[in-house]
Amino acid sequence: MNDDDDGPVERLDSFMANSDVSTRIRTTTTTATIIPKSSGAVIFSERFFGAFQWEEFACGCGSAFVNISVTYPIYKIIFRQMLHGVAITSAFGQLRHEGLGFLYRGMLPPLAQKTISLSIMFGVFDGTRRYMVEDYRLNDYGAKVMAGLVAGSVESILLPFERIQTLLADSKFHQYFSNTSSAFRYVVTNYGFRELYRGIEPVFWRNGLSNALFFMLREEASVRLPQRKSLSTRTVQEFVAGAVIGASISTLFYPLNVIKVSLQSDMGHPTEGSWQACKRIYRERDSRIGHFYRGCAFNTGRSFISWGIMNTAYENLKKLMHQRPQRPRNATN
Repeated sequence: MNDDDDGPVERLDSFMANSDVSTRIRTTTTTATIIPKSSGAVIFSERFFGAFQWEEFACGCGSAFVNISVTYPIYKIIFRQMLHGVAITSAFGQLRHEGLGFLYRGMLPPLAQKTISLSIMFGVFDGTRRYMVEDYRLNDYGAKVMAGLVAGSVESILLPFERIQTLLADSKFHQYFSNTSSAFRYVVTNYGFRELYRGIEPVFWRNGLSNALFFMLREEASVRLPQRKSLSTRTVQEFVAGAVIGASISTLFYPLNVIKVSLQSDMGHPTEGSWQACKRIYRERDSRIGHFYRGCAFNTGRSFISWGIMNTAYENLKKLMHQRPQRPRNATN
């Protein structure tokens, strides 16, 4: 009798156990199908942002700081030539008449903009290229072009610094603001945040295309030029390579800077399109394409020095970063 009574109980226990296992299997299966969907964005973020290295951002920032400190007075002469279409002697005379107190006026915006911009340029380019190659198996040239365009596009968010720099460097706005912060307040209070992004179209094209071209040529130079063992000859080669590439690209895209400066030298009026501004400048400068390049020779010289300094500073900072002493690992682990 006891055997007969235990039979149904054992079968019931077996059924319940099997049901519990089936439930767990279904739950596990359901969870397994849900996890990849819910974690897809997390995996992408980890892979994408994991490709970025803070050293690249730091080296770009440091190289820009060194560069701006040296070349800002040269920029102001070029700016006056861009804006007024005058000869170098006339632009120099304007600055000399205004005095030393105004020579470094407006330096803070380009210093802030360039340190952040170069940090983004080198950091975003390196991280994006690394991600494209490692995760998408994109060929090296395609990855460089894509990474350069991405870095240039991200750089465009810093346009307000260029906008304020233009206003501070233009003598007709001297009476409106005394420094960078007052210029920001004046523009935002009277015209809104949108006014800070006046002239973004030529800047967007300039940044994206010039970044892609710069990194392609720079890496080609580093591969094809001989490897120098001496510190002095290696430094000279880095300076010359960066200088020639940067100056050539700056000269190529110089007309976009002329259009940008022309658009940003206005305030409060409806914004012209880039093509309309190009045609207006062409008419104002005696309908001669060569007059678009007023100041270009001096700009090429400044770019030669500027990009030479930045490339050399970047390479040396990068070497210092990689030479940091490694902390010993805990042997007990």
